[in-house]
Amino acid sequence: MLGQLHDAGNTTTLAHYLELLNGAGLIAGLPKFSGKRVMQTSSSPKVQVLNTALMSAISSHSFETARQDREYWGRLVESVVGAHLVNSSRGKSIEVFYWLERNQEVDFVLRSGANIAAFEVKSGRKKERLTGMEAFARAFQVKRQLLVGSDGIPVDEFLSAPVETWLK
Repeated sequence: MLGQLHDAGNTTTLAHYLELLNGAGLIAGLPKFSGKRVMQTSSSPKVQVLNTALMSAISSHSFETARQDREYWGRLVESVVGAHLVNSSRGKSIEVFYWLERNQEVDFVLRSGANIAAFEVKSGRKKERLTGMEAFARAFQVKRQLLVGSDGIPVDEFLSAPVETWLK
């Protein structure tokens, strides 16, 4: 969104709308994780729905067809995990970020004080190398690296645990 806008006023307006939507518990803008606070505020946020009903209500997919559409299902699962992290961290001294550097990414990053946990969400059946997670762990002092979904923590188990669990 921000990349397509040329007027500074439009960027400010969108940032304000994102704040309002976040305050209403609908959508949050996750900042990019960086060792430097200035880099976080200058990067575009990752838009995170806080209730996946916002995504699925307008979809033509039934539950069965959603499960069969791997790309769509993957976005839903990632959104569920992100919504859980953001919603569960509200009112606590836990921050939620994303990380992206060149073609390397980590879906979600939690930080509480000096503790950092990195999360990759996979809903597919094929096993992939987590190059983004590896690069992130080399760049920052990560306490935990977690894979949620296939070949990792089952999604239902992840969603039933308090967010603090993943920082221990």
